[in-house]
Amino acid sequence: MTESQMMTETARFNMIQQQIRPWEVTDPEVLKLLAVVRREDFVPPSYRDLAFADMEIPLGKLPGQAMLSPKIEARMLQELGVRNTDTVLEVGAGSGFMAALLAAKAQFVFSIEIDPKLADLARSNLEQAGVANVLVRTGDAAQGWEANAPYDVIVLSGSTPALPEKLLKQLKLGGRLVAVVGEAPAMHLQLVTRTGEYDFKTTGLLETSVASLVNAAPREKFVF
Repeated sequence: MTESQMMTETARFNMIQQQIRPWEVTDPEVLKLLAVVRREDFVPPSYRDLAFADMEIPLGKLPGQAMLSPKIEARMLQELGVRNTDTVLEVGAGSGFMAALLAAKAQFVFSIEIDPKLADLARSNLEQAGVANVLVRTGDAAQGWEANAPYDVIVLSGSTPALPEKLLKQLKLGGRLVAVVGEAPAMHLQLVTRTGEYDFKTTGLLETSVASLVNAAPREKFVF
């Protein structure tokens, strides 16, 4: 192993131990996955030195075009409890890294990206990483993606002021959705589980703040 490779592995180890574990990520399968999926290969070249930093990494020119911080990605993955029979919808492909993590645990991932350039980037990164069970499509899935619904798992890669009913209805019974919901400064990472035809259980996991999805569903305004 070269000195550069040793430095990379040390940075990866430190990311897991110092950033991710303190955020109550203790699932050994998730921790192992973060150790073997090469995050640095999904980071734009100009940010490669910051691949393991505790920050969102910009991917494009529009707000919300960013890789989530490693601890948020890890916590999402843990809370979803993805199984090898699950079909997953990812809203916002970004660089393809979260799709690669999901694909390692799921049967198949549909990753929808509104920006054609980012969709191409995600496809390229996933292909180079040898990930075959992800289909990246260009489109707007902020309200869901009916073409392949229903899903066992739905993941939003950016925040949304509210979760649209149309999106929630695309979960299978027992399906799970994870998203950062709210508006700055009050955002919460939430896990939503479909428990019945019209019933959903919402669990607040932690407070955080991430960039909004493009075309995210607005919160309903009350008129008095």
